[in-house]
Amino acid sequence: MKRAVFLLVLMVVGGLLFSQQANDIQADQLGQDTAQQALQEVSISRFEDPGFWRVYVPNDAGLITHRRLEGGPIDKEPIEAEVAAGIEEPDDYVLGVKTEFFRRGMTNISVEAIRPLPVPGIAKTISVWVVGRNFNHDLYVIIRDQFGNRGQLYMGPMNFSGWRRMTAAIPPNIVQRNIHYPHLAGIEILGFLIRPALLETYGSYYVYFDDLRVVTDLYTEESRDPDDMVDGW
Repeated sequence: MKRAVFLLVLMVVGGLLFSQQANDIQADQLGQDTAQQALQEVSISRFEDPGFWRVYVPNDAGLITHRRLEGGPIDKEPIEAEVAAGIEEPDDYVLGVKTEFFRRGMTNISVEAIRPLPVPGIAKTISVWVVGRNFNHDLYVIIRDQFGNRGQLYMGPMNFSGWRRMTAAIPPNIVQRNIHYPHLAGIEILGFLIRPALLETYGSYYVYFDDLRVVTDLYTEESRDPDDMVDGW
């Protein structure tokens, strides 16, 4: 009995440590490929205009709609570089997505950008503010490198209430830089994928997005020769 209790405590503590590590991503320690780094937080989309996004769910799974709504997370902090430069961008709305399931079943919910969202520099982390409505659904961010390879990065479960900033680290095996083609650098964000929990695909499901950001290394961008040619012809 004592051994069973000890193993249970060990599993709980281990789970807490894993959760803490997942939420404490050190961007400056991720995939460093240059001797120096110039890390900068950059806003990619504030979800102000729903016309820049499209949503999809299989026709036999349910109906899906999206719209913009006023609001946003109170805990969201401004980007220091934008404040220092006096940049003021509209940030009054969020993107809301509503899915009405026909029945329980295995399906996916896609939230796609109309056009790929380019990320400058060498991306380290991707984050977005989300209202998950305490469902056991999983959120992924869809990316593509400069050579056309697509990938899904797991951002975590959506079993929380209210706004939460969800973050995914860019693994070093994703090619973001080629020494022969310096102008082909970075990644593109294509959108998000929600994998609903099978037992919770019923009724209406609401999810909200705000402020898509990346932490990126701009050292290669800042150190590029201004007279260098672009191999795009």
